[in-house]
Amino acid sequence: MREAYYCTVKELNDSGKENIPDQFKSNMHLIYSSPATLAFNSPGAEGFGVKRAGLAIPDSIMLIVAPGCCGRNTSLISSMREYDNRFFYLMMDETDIVTGRHLKKIPKAVEEVCAGLEKKPSVVMICITCVDALLGTDMERVCRKAEERAGLPVRPCYMYALTREGRKPPMVHVRQSLYSLLEPAKKKGNVVNLLGFFSPLVDDCELYELLHSAGIKTIHEISRCRDFDEYKTMAEANFNLVLHQEARAAAEDFHERLRIPFIELRRLYQTDKIENQYQAFGSVLGVAFDTDAYRREAEQAVEHFRKVRPDASFAVGECMNGDPFEMALALLKYGFKVPEIYGTITIENFVYMKHIAELSPDTKVFSNMEPTMLYYDPKKSGVNITIGKDALYYHQGCPGIMWNQDEQPFGFAGVRRLFEALKEVAE
Repeated sequence: MREAYYCTVKELNDSGKENIPDQFKSNMHLIYSSPATLAFNSPGAEGFGVKRAGLAIPDSIMLIVAPGCCGRNTSLISSMREYDNRFFYLMMDETDIVTGRHLKKIPKAVEEVCAGLEKKPSVVMICITCVDALLGTDMERVCRKAEERAGLPVRPCYMYALTREGRKPPMVHVRQSLYSLLEPAKKKGNVVNLLGFFSPLVDDCELYELLHSAGIKTIHEISRCRDFDEYKTMAEANFNLVLHQEARAAAEDFHERLRIPFIELRRLYQTDKIENQYQAFGSVLGVAFDTDAYRREAEQAVEHFRKVRPDASFAVGECMNGDPFEMALALLKYGFKVPEIYGTITIENFVYMKHIAELSPDTKVFSNMEPTMLYYDPKKSGVNITIGKDALYYHQGCPGIMWNQDEQPFGFAGVRRLFEALKEVAE
């Protein structure tokens, strides 16, 4: 009988980060695109894949330069009201792709699209796919030619699945493109940018209040900019807060081009680590943050859930707003069981792997994209509640939450909201 491949956390931790099994490396085997992974293993994914992310700049539009098979999943996004008249397609045939003649059509297409719109866009994003990765297209040069024709900024965003494990994956590059239009401006000491997500933090996130208590008057998030003029004021920030590691390269560009330094905070679900992170951040700013009330609310939410499901036994997926290994560690520290994790293993995960191995060495780790997941059997798991869209797919009879909403959970507010949502489905 065939079974889905897995390793226990102890096995992974003992073998070390230099010996990650090939089954957990998507470039070492065929990819199993199950319904659990189709939502996120493509850079054109639902949620904030390259396409939606590329339109985070206010008043921007996108020209998609791709074969029909690569552009088809845009139809779902373009049906959303906020993206009406913002997606456009370059018609291409097989000869265009083979000869590369589609590249000569792009500047004219950009000019025609802009001329046909009632309102001039702030920027045109050109979204290209693996076809142009294989052709070795110099998209920067094509964009410069399009700028000359259209008379406005044109930027590339690369929907290259081929570079997902490379030095600069698609979601890293698109974050850089988003801020490349900012020009040097006079700095204001009471302004900060939050970098990392394409949608705002949840409105009740304590980070806003903590920043205001430290004397920060204006907090910019690209998703909350009302228009292009407000977007441009992000160049006035005194410093940037990086809330997702994929925004690191963009923050480094800010530092190099605009002389804006950055501080990095992580999204965590362990309340003690959130507390430590805020205090370390406060010491950098020269203030002492009062976080007691926020932490108390978060830990009360954990206890309220525990009363409903003291026997909670979690499957934690990776298609959700969090790191599955960090979240699994948080759940174990709160006293719950975590029999299974679905995750793409990176060197950074081993920080959490070591501690998970101490608390729950037999926790099984599966790779969503490994072909033997065809044989996954939920009956053997002991799971009775799930977090993540992928975990919900594997355990369709269990209560669970997708936890992949657009508004981003963060800090103590993220922990509180997570356990409130879990309590609701458990009840």
